[in-house]
Amino acid sequence: MAYQAGRQRSQPRPVPESPEAQAYLQDYATLLDAVPFPSVVFDHRWDVVLSNAAFQTLFGGVGPHPTAMPGDNFLRFVLFHPDAATVLGEHEASWCLPMLAHFAAAVERDGQDRGLQSIRRDIAQDPIMEAAYRHGLPHWIRAVGQDAVQHDGAVRPLIHPDPRWGRTDCRIVDETPKNLQDMGYTRMTLVLRETRRDAPPPRRIVRTRLGGTHLRVV
Repeated sequence: MAYQAGRQRSQPRPVPESPEAQAYLQDYATLLDAVPFPSVVFDHRWDVVLSNAAFQTLFGGVGPHPTAMPGDNFLRFVLFHPDAATVLGEHEASWCLPMLAHFAAAVERDGQDRGLQSIRRDIAQDPIMEAAYRHGLPHWIRAVGQDAVQHDGAVRPLIHPDPRWGRTDCRIVDETPKNLQDMGYTRMTLVLRETRRDAPPPRRIVRTRLGGTHLRVV
């Protein structure tokens, strides 16, 4: 449900000031919870504003993290949470690199934003992530083309905790109405697909001494 009350957050969740906008978000949260697929609303820093029960179920098994919980900041979860690869299949190529590409575009548009600067500093503190951002990402974009970094319409692998889904695919759908756009928000829905994928060989997750996750290859 909206705002996931009662959980510890590293930063306050972004909330519009006007009563009309808050009322709209409250009603939109009711709509979101009626959607059977994981759906989330986040701002330009990927700070989560709303998420539905299906989204929380998908990521309900991940362990605690001080700054990278999926219900707090989705970009930080993808990049920094050590459990991200247990839910996001083909984590590096299908999720990390596209998200890094979106982050790079956001920094180019608004490099003075403090929230984006904070994420950029965290990337810089991880030598492998920094190398991926500076050198691997441009090479990857040239190799796969600009269309590959788009979220809307992309089909990406998931590992759902519900055995009825298990290892499957989702299609990412950007369905952001004008009112959310005007607030600076984006809605992303992960439409689960019936076609199952054959399980690939286990991927080795390289962890730091503090429990972080490194990109292994680019």
